[in-house]
Amino acid sequence: MRDALASKDIYVVINKTILNDSDRDILFMLYQPLIGSGAISLYLTLWSNLDQLHLISGEFLHSQLARNLGSNLNMIVENREKLEAVGLIKTYLKKETINSYVYELYSPLEPSDFFNNPLLNTALYTNVGKSEYQRLIKYFELPKVDLSGYEDISVCFNDVFESIAFNQIEGAYDNLRKKCINNVDIIYTIDLNVVFDMIPDEILNKKSITKDTKDFIYKLSFIYNLNNENVRDLIIDSLNVKKGIDKEALRENCLKYYSFENYGSNPTIIYRTQPERLRSEVKSTSNKAKIIYTFETTSPHDFLVSKTNVKSLSKADAKLLEHLMLDLDMKAGVVNVLVDYVLKINNNKLTPNFVEQIALQWKRSKIETVEDAMALAKKEYRSRVSKKTVAQSKITPSWINKNIEIDAANDEEKKEIKELLSEFE
Repeated sequence: MRDALASKDIYVVINKTILNDSDRDILFMLYQPLIGSGAISLYLTLWSNLDQLHLISGEFLHSQLARNLGSNLNMIVENREKLEAVGLIKTYLKKETINSYVYELYSPLEPSDFFNNPLLNTALYTNVGKSEYQRLIKYFELPKVDLSGYEDISVCFNDVFESIAFNQIEGAYDNLRKKCINNVDIIYTIDLNVVFDMIPDEILNKKSITKDTKDFIYKLSFIYNLNNENVRDLIIDSLNVKKGIDKEALRENCLKYYSFENYGSNPTIIYRTQPERLRSEVKSTSNKAKIIYTFETTSPHDFLVSKTNVKSLSKADAKLLEHLMLDLDMKAGVVNVLVDYVLKINNNKLTPNFVEQIALQWKRSKIETVEDAMALAKKEYRSRVSKKTVAQSKITPSWINKNIEIDAANDEEKKEIKELLSEFE
């Protein structure tokens, strides 16, 4: 859990880059579809806090920042994390009686770098759709000028300037202003050392693998939800005649594999889990606490697969989960509770209209945490039972009538959490 932001906490903005008007177009057109207008407004507001030289701001209160944005402190934290996730800011905290924050601003990627970044490019395509994506490509495309028949007559430096004896100037200039880009960091779930160990040396020239290639493979594994074995097979299928990894071939093979496994659809957000800031602290060993943990740490895709005892979801079920998370902006853990609740009260059927009716009600109630979702489901279930004389023991989720106990969690009981999945079979 992250530290809560207080109204009296102060902040300073430092500009680590050179920002200009063209960056605004990139922010609105390429980044806003990924992180939302609230995050972009926060970035622009921090930008406006800088001094006239656009270098560093004075001290500001977060309460004033919230008023300027017409927002609240929780939304500031959420939007700040989105900016951090895509590399637009870095945040530093000094804990004192009144906490002090430093927000470093970084430039958005240039369009060519953005569209060649497999993470951001895929996320943009998923969020805006094919036609809008192609329109954006067209907008940032350079015009093609036919220079056939023309001769390059540009002169060189020494064609204009005479030889000059330069005096040696001492000192380094590493701290001068320049365009700075911050990396997009991800915690990956594959181990490339294990992957490469599974590929014979006579097939793959492992000395040819650079850090950039490794980073590229890690990003593809995240986008397409790949495990070690998937990555091994796809690398073997993407080797060139020199036994090196052809990055473009690997990209295409990953997309083909994902499309085949997911009925032709593009990568979606249904593999995300509950955001860390909205998770509960594990303070109990009760069954209900373990179920909360499972709801929070399992993606909607994997949760529904476990509930339906299938290897992969139907296209309709995957689309429904995507609709809940993308169009209705429901958190992953809340979607899991909703799915569990609907399956129990609707004879194991996820009727889209029925699911959406409940989802919209939960959205109006501003449900964002698993515990709040479970509490509302419990309340709705009791109301339903009072109207329909249905036997509660047959359809009640296992956590409906249980109270969470506040005990110290035992790390050795991680096996029990895995065994808890039997609850969903």
